[in-house]
Amino acid sequence: MKEKVLYENQFFEFIEQEKEFLVENEKKNVLLRFVRRSPGVRALIINPQNQILLSYEYRYDLECFDYRLPGGKVFDSLKEYRKSLQENTILENAMKAVIKETQEEVGLKLKNPELFWVSKAGTSVHWDLYYYVVKDYQILEKQSLEENEVISGFVWKSFEEVKEMCMNHVIHEERTIGVLLSYILKNG
Repeated sequence: MKEKVLYENQFFEFIEQEKEFLVENEKKNVLLRFVRRSPGVRALIINPQNQILLSYEYRYDLECFDYRLPGGKVFDSLKEYRKSLQENTILENAMKAVIKETQEEVGLKLKNPELFWVSKAGTSVHWDLYYYVVKDYQILEKQSLEENEVISGFVWKSFEEVKEMCMNHVIHEERTIGVLLSYILKNG
């Protein structure tokens, strides 16, 4: 599988990739073009009262505050991401990132995060979000936000409240809405 980076910026790289398929017992070469972004992580944190932790974060893409699952990026650069792809260490790095991002954003130290779901963006956009369920954590003293993050706090909501927030578009990240509803339907 040959791959060529046609263009890149801080967040995205535009890829051209030659891939061979076996179609009706014949080899067929196809040239694929797609954009790839470093993956992200989200923590679905559940307390003993079966409530989900949501942060209240300003989202520049929405130009307003939004309820979110704590999380963030896995890598700080495309170079780190490419290296991890080559070394096949994405899952290891995603686990480290969900622990780091949650500690920074909501002041919780996660213990034993379990991978619940990997959300794929689509055919021509490769941007995975790794969702971890966490039921074991330690409360630390405070947030340690990155320079451009604005998180004004967090709340614990019942499964029913989160379901209503998803259905009424109070939570805006569509990929997260799907994962939350799936988790609530399986475990609520």
